[in-house]
Amino acid sequence: MKKTIILVCVLAIALVGTLYSLPKIVVNSKSQDVEGGQQTEQASGGESTGASGSNSESEHFNQSLTPEQKQVIDPLRASFVQATADAKMQAAIKLSETFGQFQKFDSAAYYAEQAAILDPSLENQIRTADRYYEAYGFAVDEEKAKTLGEKTRTYYKKALDQNPELLSAKANMAMTYVNTASPMQGIMLLREVLDADPTNELALFNLGILSMRSNQYTKAVERFRQILLNHPSNTKAQFYLGVCLVELGRDEEASEVLADVKKKEKDPVIQQAIGELEQRLKK
Repeated sequence: MKKTIILVCVLAIALVGTLYSLPKIVVNSKSQDVEGGQQTEQASGGESTGASGSNSESEHFNQSLTPEQKQVIDPLRASFVQATADAKMQAAIKLSETFGQFQKFDSAAYYAEQAAILDPSLENQIRTADRYYEAYGFAVDEEKAKTLGEKTRTYYKKALDQNPELLSAKANMAMTYVNTASPMQGIMLLREVLDADPTNELALFNLGILSMRSNQYTKAVERFRQILLNHPSNTKAQFYLGVCLVELGRDEEASEVLADVKKKEKDPVIQQAIGELEQRLKK
């Protein structure tokens, strides 16, 4: 796969508002045969845009912030420090949301966790898990990714203990197993989701991405087509379908798919990738 397209996969988590966020560690560490568990080395790279990864409160208070961001964070920080027990949870949630908006994902996760410690409600457990999953997606350092993946699983498990029917929690948690010693646990979780809901978008998408990651483009095509049968407006799945068709040498099909995505998808990263794929198809 061309470097530019790998980069697009790496940046998938940054596509704001999409359900289909791919942790960078999934793309750039090792290739895995989704069915058979075989592993091959694959190129890695990228930069972390998250926070430092420290679990010290002072570290999360002293992020590298712009002056404008600091003006927003400082009063929220003071409110959190000074809050009474009853108000502290809401202050932590507000800090988490604001750090998330500033793309300081580790800090967003840290303060979501503080809220969950104060009130271990299902809502707070899910928020914390989702925040750690987001931070995990931007982690470049292997040890940091491992720690964030463990945190992600811890809080998704707590949420699933309260409600075992949370399929999106299972599908996200599955992706944190891929670079552990037990990658098949992730695959099995995704299959559990599909057993419960055969058309589940997130599980199908994740399996499609994992198939791409291990160069199993035919399998990936099947997954993305399954998504589009029931969710034809899913331009992310359609884009990755186009990428797979290019890799399989099915140029005419790929051109049609990518041309359609180009009309509908507004994300500039995807648009740039489509342009480069179109140049590749002309050669």
